[in-house]
Amino acid sequence: MSENLILTPQQIIRKKAAGEPIQPDDSEMIQSHTIAVLVENSIGAFIRVVNMFSARGFNIDSVTVGATDDPTVSRMNIVTQGNGRIISQVLRQLSRLVDTIEVIDLTDTDFVERELCLLKVCYTKDTRSEILDVNDIFRGKVVDITTKTMTFELRGPSKKIDAFIKMMHAHEIVEVARSGRVAMQRD
Repeated sequence: MSENLILTPQQIIRKKAAGEPIQPDDSEMIQSHTIAVLVENSIGAFIRVVNMFSARGFNIDSVTVGATDDPTVSRMNIVTQGNGRIISQVLRQLSRLVDTIEVIDLTDTDFVERELCLLKVCYTKDTRSEILDVNDIFRGKVVDITTKTMTFELRGPSKKIDAFIKMMHAHEIVEVARSGRVAMQRD
């Protein structure tokens, strides 16, 4: 008897939408999701969101929080990973929190994202020009320099930051600080 299940087109569509494997040997469709959450700017709102993720065993890859043009409202940008079923559960549970005003999954929409990175790398006379060339290619900015290290500031999409860090691995990275993703839906 065949191990492969025969699914109807409707079952395949439902499974794809839920991020579930279509065949038993398929891996689940896990992807990164960027979620914007508007919350009341009140004591404990941030910790309630973080506790919701923690209590349900969800991981947060990055989180940024800041006040909006309305001082009573804060915007959280959360990056997490999961299949469609898990993300749907995350969105529902975020919407149910007492301080939540609005929850938007930006992943399948057209959105703009930026991240800030500070990276400190060791250099020598021999590697200095190569490191500065890489920095110029990525349009980074030298914000501090000592006799042994250089610190760069880089802004842009997360993929650009990842690529810059990967290029700097050829040199001795001392420290990396990343802000986390800030994202906004385009019109």
